[in-house]
Amino acid sequence: MAGTTLFAHGAGSSSVDTGIAALDRLIALAARAGRFEIHLALSPAEPEAEVDAAGTELGRALRPLLVAAGAQGHGTGTMATDEALATVVLEASGRPLVVSNVDLAASHVGGLESDLAARFFDALAEEAGLTIHLRLLEGEESEHVVDAIFKALGVALAEAFTVISTEE
Repeated sequence: MAGTTLFAHGAGSSSVDTGIAALDRLIALAARAGRFEIHLALSPAEPEAEVDAAGTELGRALRPLLVAAGAQGHGTGTMATDEALATVVLEASGRPLVVSNVDLAASHVGGLESDLAARFFDALAEEAGLTIHLRLLEGEESEHVVDAIFKALGVALAEAFTVISTEE
């Protein structure tokens, strides 16, 4: 049974169980970088389906935060992990799209035959109605690259669901 709870202003502690240890770690890393909490549990399935389900579940939990009254609705995050430097820019546009200069298909992150990050971001964008731009500015080691991308995602999401005061 799938379930997701997201706390926008948590301590960054999370419990993630997608069935793919690498993805669990990356989602928790995003939450820690963005200082929000996520509790995500998925029913066991084939690995590629679990990646899609994780992106969908997170998108479903994020959508109300991104479109809430006063929410900024867009965000930018730039983060590093060792030699890797990544930027994520996103907008709750209602027009799901992922534009990226990163191809990790050959790295088999999480033991998957496909690009784990690309699958996850596609599902996330679709469910949350996000336009997401991913840019790898520097990086060689695939684990560092993916870590930097997910950390940048967390920072961008936190900025996007920040409520801006309209009082003067």
